[in-house]
Amino acid sequence: MMNRAEVAIIGGGIVGLATAYRLLEHDPGCRLTILEKEDQVGQHQSGHNSGVIHSGIYYTPGSLKARNCRAGKVALEAFCEQEGIAYERCGKVIVATQPEEVPVLEDILRTGRANGVECERIDADRLQEVEPHAQGIAAVYEPESGIVDYPAVCRRLAERVQERGGDIRTNAQVHGIQRAGRHRVVETEAGAVEASCVVGCAGLHADRVAAMAGSEPEVQIVPFRGEYYALTPDARHLCRGLIYPVPNPNFPFLGVHFTRTVHGGVECGPNAVLAFAREGYDHWTVDASDFMEVIGYQGFRRLALKYWRTGLMELWRSFSKQSFHRALQKLVPTVKMEQLVSIEAGVRAQAVTPGGELVDDFLIDEEPGFVNVLNAPSPAATASLNIGSTVAERVVAQLQAV
Repeated sequence: MMNRAEVAIIGGGIVGLATAYRLLEHDPGCRLTILEKEDQVGQHQSGHNSGVIHSGIYYTPGSLKARNCRAGKVALEAFCEQEGIAYERCGKVIVATQPEEVPVLEDILRTGRANGVECERIDADRLQEVEPHAQGIAAVYEPESGIVDYPAVCRRLAERVQERGGDIRTNAQVHGIQRAGRHRVVETEAGAVEASCVVGCAGLHADRVAAMAGSEPEVQIVPFRGEYYALTPDARHLCRGLIYPVPNPNFPFLGVHFTRTVHGGVECGPNAVLAFAREGYDHWTVDASDFMEVIGYQGFRRLALKYWRTGLMELWRSFSKQSFHRALQKLVPTVKMEQLVSIEAGVRAQAVTPGGELVDDFLIDEEPGFVNVLNAPSPAATASLNIGSTVAERVVAQLQAV
């Protein structure tokens, strides 16, 4: 028997859950089904990240990232307060360790202020007051950034969606989307769902979902694995909040950094290397089809040609704990290699254009009966409730037009 719904959401990560939450907030009577291929929600990007609540200091003013991050941060903190989910505003320092990094630091400061972020440039002495074990010649300090348990947020969103009548189907991997008149039929391992509007929130598989729906996305998802270490308990005092390096302005990854967690630990990372599978959480997980798809994509080849030096350095750091340790020592010189314990990695879904450009902003595609979140890298978790509102508005407009 086919299930019928007004809205079918593909993906039970934090963006899919937030979209469902916002839709049911707008219309409590909406018949809505979330289709999640794993046996629990939030098992991929939403459950494999550092838990940072971003302030929006890095993002181009006026971009979807900047707007959604600022509004999403407020919404996320309000949700945590309302639901009793632990979070903390621990603050962040972005540390320049070399003179050539100072102009980039100044650009970050200007960007942050343009986005309404409370931030200031501080000298080495003030840096020592904020983070006694960090070392640098200058830094930007912003007290707004925080930490939270995103898997806990996912679980609570799922509970609220179900309480409002939403249906969450797990073990429901999607393998086809067919048109049926003005509706679409989503074929899954848990049965078919007919819906007036299908929403793609599939993260690592966003481009594949688009292709199933008959769309032709102009980008392809390339998976980058981010590897982490945790500090041993005797070293956790080395970091009070968040300690970040000045990022490479031409590469949209923030570099290895120190992150305190809401559970009392400190994580260090990530680096960024090509994953050999879309869900390749370690060096040894290889999916030949995924890998050939990536290296066969002209956009990736052009990207690799452009960033081969950076890529080799990241790859070396992936296999060399000593190299990873040296990168951390640039920020906190007293951290010892024996104080680093390898922990589970994450995989970032990154949209890449045919020209070899990394899509830096959120990207939401839309056509009749289909709204697809095609690119939602960091700070998507921070911004999730606002991204959910944005997607929900588009879905409501489509339903009203039917």
